[in-house]
This record gives sequence, C-alpha cells and structure tokens, in this order.
Amino acid sequence: MLSEDRLQAAKQRMLDQHLRARGITDERVLAAMERVPREEFVPAPLQVHAYDDRALPVEFGQTISQPYTVAFMAQAARLQGHERVLEIGTGTGYGAAVLSHLASEVCTIERWPGLFDSATPRLERLGFRNVVTKLGDGSLGWPEQAPFDAIIATAAAEQLPQAFREQIAEGGRLIIPIGEPGAGQTMFRFTRRNGELDEERLGLFSFVPLVCQP
Repeated sequence: MLSEDRLQAAKQRMLDQHLRARGITDERVLAAMERVPREEFVPAPLQVHAYDDRALPVEFGQTISQPYTVAFMAQAARLQGHERVLEIGTGTGYGAAVLSHLASEVCTIERWPGLFDSATPRLERLGFRNVVTKLGDGSLGWPEQAPFDAIIATAAAEQLPQAFREQIAEGGRLIIPIGEPGAGQTMFRFTRRNGELDEERLGLFSFVPLVCQP
C-alpha cells in the first residue's frame, strides 16, 4: 500500500495527466474523481496501481474501468446534480461512488453475487448514502425505479437493450458502448427528445460484454 503522500501524488497525476490532458473539462466530474478513494475499490495487491490510467482485474473475470473511461462516461452524461441515474454493472462500486457526487440518486445493478456482496457494504462503509444496489440482470434495467434521467452501462451490448429505451426519461441521456464481443466498441450517447432517441457517437472503447442471466 502506498503512503498517503504517494497516494495523493498519484491521484494528482491522474487528474492532470490522464483526465484534464485528455479532454475531461467538467469541473464537477474532476472534483468527483478527486474525492473518491479509488484504492478502496481495487483488490489489495493492486492498490499501488489504483491511480494508474488502466483497467484493473477484479473477481469473476471482470475489471474496474480505467479512470479516464469512468470520467468520460460521467462527463458524457451531462449531470447537473438533481438527476436519478441508473448504472448497469456495479463491479466494485467505483463508478457508482463517482456518480454519487454528481447526481441526487444512483441505482446500480450487478449480476455477479460475489461482486454485489462486496460492493454493497463497501459503498455503505465509505458513506455513499445516495447509492442503491440491486443483484440482477442489468440488461433488464430497473423498471420499479424508472424513469431515469441518465443510464450508464459499463459493459458492452451488441445492440441497445429495449429496457433502456423504455426506462430513460424525456431529456435523459443514455451512455453505452455497443459492438461485437472481442472487438472495440463505439461509445454512444442517446438523448431522448420528444419520445425519440437522438444518437451520437463518442469514440472507440473496449469493455467486457453485457451478459444476460439465463
């Protein structure tokens, strides 16, 4: 484990070199990235790499996304602070923690029981009181909590799930990588206007696939 001084230096390097230098300009997003202790969300042997700009492996063959990707998706969602957000793929809870500083409520779904069972108490222990977790199939969304002002999917779908179309509010933004498994995916932002989804392509990324439970 790094000392507190080295952790702070690594975090500042992340903010300056990996986020600001690559186009993350939303000051609210940058402040959220600074406030969340990423070292608490990665496996203990990898905590020395917590602020490296790369994905890190976690349980069940999953990953915690690189800081730039988390910040990019949060910035793309254009959150102002009053929104209710649905996150697909809780993982270790890091993305939900960042979003908790940007929205009024974060509803997050995880399909892996082991990840759910560790992320939920972790978020509670660290004081993220506006985050609600659920174990389930993220591709179905969370109809009981809908509609949402933003939906952020942290796994790649081959096509936009119908549930997401139905659960995004008017004016809401839907951020999701779409593409074939094993290949790079395109990040999309869909904005609901007059009942229709306007589509924007935001660049190429690489994500684990969005998996539906049988």
